[in-house]
Amino acid sequence: MVPIPDFLTIAEQAAAYLRGELMRGRWSGTIPGTNHLAPKLGINAKTVEAALQLLEQEGLLVGQGAGRRRRIELPEGEIGTPAFRIAILDYEPLALTERWTVELQHLLMEAGCEAFFTEKCLLELRMDVKRVSRMVEQTKADAWVVASGSSEVLGWFAEQETPAFALFGCLEGLPMAGAKPDKPPAYAAATRQLIGLGHRRIAMLAHRERRLPMPGHSERAFLAELAAHGISAGPYNLPDWQGNTDDFHRVLDSLFGVSPPTALIIDGLALFIAAQQFLGKRRLRVPEDVSLVCTDGDPGFARCQPSVAHIHWDHRPVVRRVLRWTTNVASGKEDLRQTLNKAEFIEGGTVGPAPTLFATPTHPS
Repeated sequence: MVPIPDFLTIAEQAAAYLRGELMRGRWSGTIPGTNHLAPKLGINAKTVEAALQLLEQEGLLVGQGAGRRRRIELPEGEIGTPAFRIAILDYEPLALTERWTVELQHLLMEAGCEAFFTEKCLLELRMDVKRVSRMVEQTKADAWVVASGSSEVLGWFAEQETPAFALFGCLEGLPMAGAKPDKPPAYAAATRQLIGLGHRRIAMLAHRERRLPMPGHSERAFLAELAAHGISAGPYNLPDWQGNTDDFHRVLDSLFGVSPPTALIIDGLALFIAAQQFLGKRRLRVPEDVSLVCTDGDPGFARCQPSVAHIHWDHRPVVRRVLRWTTNVASGKEDLRQTLNKAEFIEGGTVGPAPTLFATPTHPS
């Protein structure tokens, strides 16, 4: 009689994978919780919990009470040489992150590194240096990749012994490696086109860390282009908002309450979509009533009608730069080089002439 093979349940498969990662030394002290592990493993939290309970029964983990991480208890001498660990601190939650950032993680893993996203992103940490430092202290990593960090956050990383790479963000003048697209010329080109089409009421909705404590290079390029064409720039053009959804809609309500802008430059895809929804609810047409420019590209734009005016840059040189930096720091070499990659303004159907009513060279008081 042919013996029936014993198939592992999904929980047993997850336990086997986690067991291997524990033995490789991926985590120290405690293991992440179910809510963090579930999306990484592609299974639900209940199944992850079952897997963790199996590892508890084996004595590899010790429970520390409800709501607390399990403590790791590995037999002496059974921990293998860990791979070079790279923690990726993203700007947005993993579900919203750019696809190429996940691609970067996979390429780092193919290169023999242990690359992983942190449990919380910069938005969830409120871009607060104290919160970031606490999370870093609790995370075992040999190097960090930080996406779109503020000057304060990146300045803190630059002062640490553990090497860190800045993906975008306010990295100018800091002694740390980094890469970002050279967007200021593209911002200026987009602004010039809008002004050439008769737009005088142009507002840019940028994330808070790009405005405070002072506007970033791209935002300054936008304001300078307005000034060069005789438009007195002020808070109307670069309004302040807190960075959350409610306040984003509040600032839009304020802008369109008295002196409606005829053009919006929107910082990133998520805000661009939110702005489109806002305009749709007000029955404002794009571009007949309001022109829109997105400060980043997206593969989905190829399917949009009208085509989306946006700022394009190639992420591949950035990925290659991170991989080269990783090779250097993993071998003990110091690498603080910062690189800029070309960005260009792509004209699209979301930009058109200013409505006749607002085409005169006036500006809100």
